[in-house]
Amino acid sequence: MDFKRDDGITRRMAILQQRAKMMRDHDFYFYNQPIEEVLGGSKVIVNGREMGMYASYSYLGLVGHPRINAAAKAAVDKFGTGTHGVRTLAGSLTLHSELEETIADFKHAEAAITYTSGYATNLTVISTLIGRGDYVISDKLNHASIVDGCMMSGAEFRRFKHNDMQDLERRLEQVPQGATALVIADAVFSMDGDVIDLPNVVALCRKYNAYLMMDEAHSVGVLGKTGRGIEEHFDMWGSVDIKMGTLSKTIPSVGGYVAGKRELIDYLRHASRAYIFSAALPPAQAAAANESFKVILDEPWRLEKLNANTQQFISGLKGMGFDTMLTTTAIVPVLCGTDERAYALTQACQRNDVFVLPVVSPAVPEGLARLRATVLASHEPGEIARAMDVIGKAGREIGIIK
Repeated sequence: MDFKRDDGITRRMAILQQRAKMMRDHDFYFYNQPIEEVLGGSKVIVNGREMGMYASYSYLGLVGHPRINAAAKAAVDKFGTGTHGVRTLAGSLTLHSELEETIADFKHAEAAITYTSGYATNLTVISTLIGRGDYVISDKLNHASIVDGCMMSGAEFRRFKHNDMQDLERRLEQVPQGATALVIADAVFSMDGDVIDLPNVVALCRKYNAYLMMDEAHSVGVLGKTGRGIEEHFDMWGSVDIKMGTLSKTIPSVGGYVAGKRELIDYLRHASRAYIFSAALPPAQAAAANESFKVILDEPWRLEKLNANTQQFISGLKGMGFDTMLTTTAIVPVLCGTDERAYALTQACQRNDVFVLPVVSPAVPEGLARLRATVLASHEPGEIARAMDVIGKAGREIGIIK
């Protein structure tokens, strides 16, 4: 017997199905498009067609790197395809310790700990370090995993206006004397591509005796002379208490990590639930991540090329009249305005073999829909020029630019 419901869950599912159907009917459904093959880091096969990849987080073009692939294959040969369970019982391998030592060295930290995803890292670390009676203060544009970790912690959750130091100080002034406060921000913001004002954030945290956590998901391999991230970018080593990052963007693997003082990492290793109760990183992924950090240091030309490509892409799009907001990094928002314009621009680009994807409400505020385009070290200048030509022609036809 088919039992029909009429409740909040049913209605929400129906609304989503209606929206998805509308998008499919207009050939605007770009959700979870399967990539059939990756070609050299800057091209992909989608629906049987070769496209330039401008939606990847592999900023240094390390996907498919021979050294990284070889390390992953060797790990499978030695350890198999999976671990035996959680690290604390049967799943801890020498590979995991080696990776954590590599991360600590790369981030100029005493120690590091790894988790099975970046999302889980933020969720468990924030909720382990703070709780009821504490205060957590977060930039309004921080990643969803930070927001969820703050809410899960049970601490008093306050947000400050994006990269607004006056508002951050106002929030810090509201923390009662003697209460523990943690300030959290993305180093590079994943939708806008701009960089947090680290010098002033650090000054305020020290003034008000607050801990500082930086999410470096999009800054490792992007910021700093050698790609080590935001502390290197501002020449402020040792200014961040909790250095969080992912192993799935510039690092072509999966997982997350935190680096910091040894006592911090020891505490997380014994108290964070995602470490104690979640399976360990698979051997191939741990080995791939470990080798990736070494490749970044051994091949500095990649960062130099990324910076040149980034400058070409941003300046070219701005010159056409596109609003790229405040980005200075490889994340380049191409502001479209309405969701429909973002869908139309994506459609036109993909039909001309430029693989980009839209970001629409509620992921960004209504009226700020965009392409979240990215440029990689593996792109050649001619490829970038062609992609910009496609984006520019479509933008004029749709009415985004004149």
